Amino acid sequence: MSAKANDADAGAAWTAPKGSWASSAANRRSMLGNRARDTAPELALRSLVHAAGLRYRVAAKPLPGMRRTADMVFRPVRVAVFVDGCFWHGCGQHFVPPKTNPDYWREKIGGNMRRDRETDARLEDAGWLVLRFWEHQAAGECAAAVVAAVSERKAMRERRSGP
Repeated sequence: MSAKANDADAGAAWTAPKGSWASSAANRRSMLGNRARDTAPELALRSLVHAAGLRYRVAAKPLPGMRRTADMVFRPVRVAVFVDGCFWHGCGQHFVPPKTNPDYWREKIGGNMRRDRETDARLEDAGWLVLRFWEHQAAGECAAAVVAAVSERKAMRERRSGP
C-alpha cells in the first residue's frame, strides 16, 4: 500500500509527530518535498552564468568550518551567491504568514532571516562579496549582476597581482 493510500485511510485520525509543524499529513508531505537545492530559479541562474563562461561550485561552503552553503561559490574571487525562496526567507513582497501554527512559523522564518544576516556578516568580514537574490527576480538580471561582480573582482585581483 502506498504512503498516499495510508494517509487517506488515516483521514481525520492523523496526528502530527511530536514537535512537528505539520497541520495535516498532506501538508507534511508537501513541505518535506521542498528542495534544498537545484530549484528552478537556481537552475535558471546557473545556466545563464555558465553560458556567460563562468565556472563555480554548487551548494558549497564558502568558508572552511562554516555549516552553511551558498547556492553558487566563486572561490578564487570570493563571491557567494544565494537564491532565497520568498516563503522560507521572508520576502517583503511575497511572504504571507501561514494561519496554521503562526507562532512556529514566525520563529522559523525569523530565525532563517537572522541566520541569513549572520551568514552575510561572517562572509563579508572574511572578504567575500555576498549576492542575494529572491526566487521571483528575473534570472537574466541576476545573472548579469553575478557576471559583473565576478568580472570586477577578477579584474581587481589581476591588477593587484599584475606585472
